[in-house]
Amino acid sequence: MAKIAIIEDDQAIAQMYRFKFEAEGDHVESAENGRLGLELVEKFKPDMILLDLMMPEMTGEEMLAEMRKQPWGEKIKVIVLTNRGEQEIPPQVKELGVLAVILKADMTPRQVAQVVREQLGR
Repeated sequence: MAKIAIIEDDQAIAQMYRFKFEAEGDHVESAENGRLGLELVEKFKPDMILLDLMMPEMTGEEMLAEMRKQPWGEKIKVIVLTNRGEQEIPPQVKELGVLAVILKADMTPRQVAQVVREQLGR
């Protein structure tokens, strides 16, 4: 069982991924913006974060940068889930230790779950 945090402002998308991972026995928590995501991740200490970049209050990029400054957030695995093309992703996002960038429209929840499993070594 993995602990997975979904930081996504589109609640339908967050629910879709929550259902997929919970069906596989994972513990899932979610937040709807980067500010709440940062608070969640500090308490929850997930094995993996699925992070949207374009969110209100604090973007995924801002959240990731803040998280990486904290001792508890330095090593947490992160996969970016976005509707932005890879060439539109700021280079600093990858420099902050993102394992993969997934275009939401290109992968099913099952495929995303497979990427998560591979990155967690399961």
